Amino acid sequence: MTADRIPVRSVDQFECRTCGAGAPVDEHFCPNCSRILALGRHGDYFSFLGLPRQLNIDQQELERNFRELSRKFHPDYYYNAPPQERLASLERSSYLNDAYRALRNPASRIEHLLAIEGLPSARSEEGTAKVPPALLEEVFALNEELDEIREARENGVSTAELRTRLDAARQPIERKRGEHEARLHDLSAQWDIERDAAPADQKRRTLEALRTLLLERNYINNLLATIEREVAGIGDL
Repeated sequence: MTADRIPVRSVDQFECRTCGAGAPVDEHFCPNCSRILALGRHGDYFSFLGLPRQLNIDQQELERNFRELSRKFHPDYYYNAPPQERLASLERSSYLNDAYRALRNPASRIEHLLAIEGLPSARSEEGTAKVPPALLEEVFALNEELDEIREARENGVSTAELRTRLDAARQPIERKRGEHEARLHDLSAQWDIERDAAPADQKRRTLEALRTLLLERNYINNLLATIEREVAGIGDL
């Protein structure tokens, strides 16, 4: 065998379309021929952007890595390249944009972490009629108040009074959202501490708690959207 033979591929490698060498799935360019790699098997936005799998990320590092990879993957650089390289640049540019959009937002960052850690998405239960148990009291009170506000509107109550009542109905929901944001921040910090050292069952409990809070947060946002629709309805009078 010659010293420069193509290395044998492992389960963590896939084939470079240009030279046929085995390339690690987390590499963007073939270590054997330096050509841009096809996207291949991926799914982890953190590793794709060169970031640790944590929830409180360095935003400047995210921006810096995104800009650097955007330049390297830009299709304009591959205008005269072979078809497989042009395709690879398009694949990686598109995936990079998806990864950046997901990781720059704390809620979608948690969603992605849940996905790659094997938990169901919190979005999978959006639109269901089931009210999260922790929000039963707020949902009951809000629905009761909205029914009364609608009845008052039909009876000709002034728009100023209706707006005042809707603002009052919004306040406890806004407070609940603030509590959830604080709890999400604390649990995110807890995950970052646990991710490398804690037992698997402890990390699983933290992830499940994050998912529960995210479900409740989504429901809270839906409640606030309902109030905003009522406010818009008053504006149409």
